[in-house]
Amino acid sequence: MEGRISGYQSLGAVDGPGIRFVVFFQGCPLRCACCHNPETWNVDGGQSVSVEELMKKILRCRSYFGSEGGVTVSGGEPLLQPEFLAGLFSSCREQGIHTVLDTSGCRLNSAVEEVLKVTDLVLLDIKFTTEGEYRTYTGGSLSQTLCFLERLEQKQVPTWIRQVVIPSLNDNRENIHRLKEIARTFHCIKRLELLPFRKLCLEKYDSMGLSFPLAHLPECSLERVKELETW
Repeated sequence: MEGRISGYQSLGAVDGPGIRFVVFFQGCPLRCACCHNPETWNVDGGQSVSVEELMKKILRCRSYFGSEGGVTVSGGEPLLQPEFLAGLFSSCREQGIHTVLDTSGCRLNSAVEEVLKVTDLVLLDIKFTTEGEYRTYTGGSLSQTLCFLERLEQKQVPTWIRQVVIPSLNDNRENIHRLKEIARTFHCIKRLELLPFRKLCLEKYDSMGLSFPLAHLPECSLERVKELETW
């Protein structure tokens, strides 16, 4: 079984617990205004790799995982390749390697259900907390993400929800309160993470001949994130 991969990060420290081998899947149905990985959008991009080839790379880094680390899949959107992802996570589980799925939750079908059976933790990106803003700034649907979250609740898959804090768009009291209400409602949610908006991706957009939609907005400070966490 083969999948399309954009790239790897062998010592990831911000994509789940511990030190992690991060796999960036190719292809994404969303066009988020704050996306840092536009090179992953095209489903035909990246490189083709088998589960066996990928596991060889992962196992070479296993000594760095410690007791908490493991493998995180990100993207792009990993759920666009559910069969390949289920194969990868099944192989990780056979090796006793912790698995994390970083997703927008935009897909839920029988193939995705198989992925959830071998997923230890989900990092669910709730990009905006109203349907209108979600559609405007991602091209997707908040209702799909919440439907996915409801399934995680039913299966009691441990979940961290995350949101990138974008000045003037979602750094307001109403949004933070809605986000925290979601966190209180679902028992599967173990952590809420607010991530500061950054523009480190500008060179990527320039090299691809694309305009970064939020280039006009300032970055978000860590102090502002800490303030929002207290609301």
